[in-house]
Amino acid sequence: MKNCYKTTSPDRYRNLADKAKGMRTKPTEAEKLLWEYLRANRLGAKFRRQHPLGDYIADFVCLEKRLVIELDGKCHEQDREHDELRDNLLLKLGYRTVRFTNEELFGEIECVLTKIRNCLNG
Repeated sequence: MKNCYKTTSPDRYRNLADKAKGMRTKPTEAEKLLWEYLRANRLGAKFRRQHPLGDYIADFVCLEKRLVIELDGKCHEQDREHDELRDNLLLKLGYRTVRFTNEELFGEIECVLTKIRNCLNG
């Protein structure tokens, strides 16, 4: 299941809210791991998890720094075009996107955290 959803319904905000509530109850193992570091301002910035932006629900968002963090599982290997469209939309909304694979997160968490800190400070 993807972490970001595109909606076409006219009542998309209600649908996004419903989907966001469902996703909050079922985070992936990678999301759980990263959330441990992001929550409670552990990296010096407040993040939200499964937050709606435009027509999408982003994995993690720092509204103050306009930064979106996306975790890409295996499904993203076949759907790079969709990811690129989403990233372009988020850029138009004024957000930078940084992506990590689940493998990066589990294998190199300190590198991931360093890159996030650099993005927050840059």
